[in-house]
Amino acid sequence: MYRVEIIANKSVEEDISQLLEQYIPDFLYTVLPLAYGRGGSDRKLGDGTWPETNFVLISYIEDDWLPTVRAVVKGVKERFLGEGIKLFAMKAEE
Repeated sequence: MYRVEIIANKSVEEDISQLLEQYIPDFLYTVLPLAYGRGGSDRKLGDGTWPETNFVLISYIEDDWLPTVRAVVKGVKERFLGEGIKLFAMKAEE
């Protein structure tokens, strides 16, 4: 089992969640809808200077689904260049 975390611009949240639901049967996840921070090239602070924000999607998936999650995130990254979409996967125990 893996814990996957996707941190990305709020503008791609629907794209990512819909694709994951489409390709992974019974995909269960939690979304933290508002995340502020600083990435490698910009800041997402939701203020007048840095108005954009991020979201965080967290899910626990079976090992077999990790390549699918990676492919979905890669596809969205290719469509939305420069959005700083990040995927982190860690082994998890039940």
